[in-house]
Amino acid sequence: MATGKGLFGSSLARKYWMALTGLFLITFLIVHLAGNLQLFGEGEEVRDSFNLYSKFMTTFPVIKVVSYLLYASILLHAIDGIVLARQNAAARPSKYVKNNAAANSGWASRNMALLGIITLLFIIIHMKSFWYEMHFGNVPTYMIDGEEIKDLHSITVAAFEQLWYTLIYVISMAALGFHLWHGFQSAFQTMGWSHPQYNPIIKGVGKAFAVIVPLLFALIPIVIYLR
Repeated sequence: MATGKGLFGSSLARKYWMALTGLFLITFLIVHLAGNLQLFGEGEEVRDSFNLYSKFMTTFPVIKVVSYLLYASILLHAIDGIVLARQNAAARPSKYVKNNAAANSGWASRNMALLGIITLLFIIIHMKSFWYEMHFGNVPTYMIDGEEIKDLHSITVAAFEQLWYTLIYVISMAALGFHLWHGFQSAFQTMGWSHPQYNPIIKGVGKAFAVIVPLLFALIPIVIYLR
């Protein structure tokens, strides 16, 4: 039995924290994907719509507060997960326990820490490429209805036109998908939101989410690169 306490004291508190931050990040993925789906389109209208969306997401006060909570959740979720994975690995008493765990769990559940690290590294690269550039970089601007707007659309398209960045993005989305494959259902179970009648639905929704959302994210750079 794992004895690590992580960053939040008791094992129970740690599990609830991991579940809550995980569900919060799942919600963010839906909102982020909804805006990014515009990138499948082309033309000035798409560019303007995406740039106005980007401006709203980075300047609206409520969104800014939520974004800071998001950044904190990402860091704490990742750090606590890594610490706990190391503690749990150290707490396994024998090779037999490892083999028994492997026989009774899926690949994704056994490699959540690795998948989380890959996703965290991607987030850092992604934040540097877009969030940092949007706030502190030399992003070109133009006018929409008399208002100066930063052209993040051109920065995004230019990034996805690079093969190396597109490959990193696609690989990272695959890692995210595997992470969600186990994490989605696990979060509901941890919070006690489970019932024999509804568990199959939660499991089905979780697996569909783990496939569809990362797949749509991954298709965006592929489509842009192949244009």
